[in-house]
Amino acid sequence: MSGIDWIILVVVLGGIVGYGSWVTRKRENLNSYLLGDTEAKWWTVGLSVMATQASAITFLSTPGQAYHDGMGFVQFYFGLPIAMVIICLFFIPIYKRLKVYTAYEYLEGRFDLKTRSLTAVLFLIQRGLAAGITIYAPAIVLSTVLGWNLKLLVILIGVLVIIYTVSGGSKAVNITQKYQMGIIFLGMFIAFYLILNKLPDNVGFSEAMQIAGLSGKMDILDFSFNLENRYTFWSGIIGGTFLALSYFGTDQSQVQRYLTGASIRESQFGLLFNGFLKVPMQFFILLTGVMVFVFFQFQPSPVFFNPKVIGKALETDCREEIQTLNNEFDSIYHLKKELFISGLHNENIPKLKEFTRQEKEIRDNVKSLISVALPKAETNDKDFVFIYFILNHFPKGLIGLLLAVFFCAAMSSTASELNALASTTTVDIFKRSMYPHLLEEQYVTVSRGFTILWGLVAILFGCFGTLFENLIQFVNIIGSIFYGTILGIFLVGFFIKYVKANAMFIAALISEFLVIIIWYFDLLEISYLWLNLVGCTLTISLAIMMQLLIGQKRRIAK
Repeated sequence: MSGIDWIILVVVLGGIVGYGSWVTRKRENLNSYLLGDTEAKWWTVGLSVMATQASAITFLSTPGQAYHDGMGFVQFYFGLPIAMVIICLFFIPIYKRLKVYTAYEYLEGRFDLKTRSLTAVLFLIQRGLAAGITIYAPAIVLSTVLGWNLKLLVILIGVLVIIYTVSGGSKAVNITQKYQMGIIFLGMFIAFYLILNKLPDNVGFSEAMQIAGLSGKMDILDFSFNLENRYTFWSGIIGGTFLALSYFGTDQSQVQRYLTGASIRESQFGLLFNGFLKVPMQFFILLTGVMVFVFFQFQPSPVFFNPKVIGKALETDCREEIQTLNNEFDSIYHLKKELFISGLHNENIPKLKEFTRQEKEIRDNVKSLISVALPKAETNDKDFVFIYFILNHFPKGLIGLLLAVFFCAAMSSTASELNALASTTTVDIFKRSMYPHLLEEQYVTVSRGFTILWGLVAILFGCFGTLFENLIQFVNIIGSIFYGTILGIFLVGFFIKYVKANAMFIAALISEFLVIIIWYFDLLEISYLWLNLVGCTLTISLAIMMQLLIGQKRRIAK
């Protein structure tokens, strides 16, 4: 990195942290600290909701996902607009009418304290893990590529987030996320423009799309009913809807964002704004990855994008085999380049498809060799594709801006998570079950303390985390394990009034246990997205059954 890149990076990050801390200092009551005085406008709510979901994992992993597998991942988001409409109609009016600090307060009134506490604990477990991942994910990629110390990078991101989140609470999160999303959008649009600008003069956007399509990267829709396929139209519409309902409707990191809205309408408009902009945004990020793929049809690319892992593999006995495959990969690149120069005539299209198939086969063989040479090494290099392109093909100054994008995304999502974790711990556990009679100022102090505590937990997890396949998938897998049960509890609470507290509590425990078993042993052989539907269905069905059994026992007892 050049000096100008460092200056841009430091100014952007320092400015956001300093501004957020200064403007929102001195929040001395819970409504102000946890809900930002409930005065946010719809665009602030919408951007804050979007920034919470769009972590650094989104901008690091998604382009690499598209580079390797094409645009099919966008199907994952197809259920999101449907979920936004349902939440606006049913969830938001209830939360706002009850004037709750957290989503889980509602459950005590509908069921009882133990159901509220169980749901809050399930949230704390899964979101606490996710907070560590959202710090660790960008840190490991940036540290690997830039040569920075991983643990120091994790600590840096975590400390920056803790500073302004502790200082200003929810309002600090909202304010900083607006500017962070502005920087993120600016950086991604510049990146997309530069990719197209770096293509050969005779290759415009339409030609690039043709190359991507012939290479199988523009296959967006998969209408197959194969439940093992992770990303299909049906898994997106059904599983994605349930995941989005759970995440946006019951996850405090998102609920807290729209509870800050000045009215029900402001919260609803903000959520709808996010719902209908999210799919185009993800499409654009994936398309950026596809354009990176097209770019590397005219420029040499590594056979494996993680430099640290491939470097270690070349120091083993597999060195000669990897180098032979690398030479074959380079030969195919030159043959493809000649093909593009001569023009994509009909007789050349089968050759292009065959070359693309051979490239994929070589990459897979290299990964297999790495697994043999380094059994503990991560062979999935999708998360390194976009950052490799930026560092090797971006001009000075813009590298600093794109790194700022990754840091801003990591900070924005982590800040929401810490804010929500602290709110839930304070309101649902500490205040409700431990110390219910403290002063408002004391609860604010306690919430600040829990923010620091959860920040330290996230940093600790980030320092000792490990890569798990594609990072963006890992976060969604964790969510899918817990979200179905949580959503089932809320749906029973909203719509099935005759189910009471004991039946609900027992059903939730059994359902969560079964989902974990199903996932761990892969009993149903389904994509993780379907776990949301499975967990929700199990929870609702078991709750009804348990209520019928309890009712029958009572009738017999009489």
